[in-house]
Amino acid sequence: MYWLFNSSIGRKFIMSISGIFLILFLLFHMSMNLTLLFSEEAYDMICELLGANWYAIVGTLVLVAGMVVHFAYATLLTLQNLRARGSDRYLSSNRTETEWAAKNMFVLGLIIVLGLIIHLWNFWYRMQFAELIHSPDAVIEGSGLVKELFSNPCYVTVYLVWLGVLWFHLTHGVWSAFQTIGLNGKTWFPRLKFISKALATIIMIGFAAVPVYFLIIKLMS
Repeated sequence: MYWLFNSSIGRKFIMSISGIFLILFLLFHMSMNLTLLFSEEAYDMICELLGANWYAIVGTLVLVAGMVVHFAYATLLTLQNLRARGSDRYLSSNRTETEWAAKNMFVLGLIIVLGLIIHLWNFWYRMQFAELIHSPDAVIEGSGLVKELFSNPCYVTVYLVWLGVLWFHLTHGVWSAFQTIGLNGKTWFPRLKFISKALATIIMIGFAAVPVYFLIIKLMS
């Protein structure tokens, strides 16, 4: 097990597994958000189910642990690459030139983390955390909070820019993760590139649909 935590390959493996876990969460969260387009009652029911319950709290802690592990190992690998290669970061063995997203994965990841902090402040802090501490200001109906925030053009603009950054991060991160766990070679490389871009696009459109929908309603009212 020593190689898993102390070698470059082991660190990449841990970062890949934690990244895949976070992608699965994004797909779940996207599906939950899309529910709001069809039924506010169903969305509020899901929010209530994922409120201050022991299983939701455990899930939140696991998710936070996954994000911390992913970011920590990304930082270690970035520093390691900088020391070893100078300005040539995160080079891919399959291409002579590294794509823009690959060269800027850490910066993209840092922007994503900053966006998550804002998002968590506006949603998790005002909902699950407020419920945990029995705050009188706890938001009970999540649909109302979503509509309130996504009726603000400035917030929606920042959110959509953040989704664009997430798209670039995922297009490289998904295929890189699967390569690390063993899917590589000339046959799999184009397939993984296509899957990565398709998955990143689905996630971006799925998350963007909700804010765009409510902003349009706000502008038309």
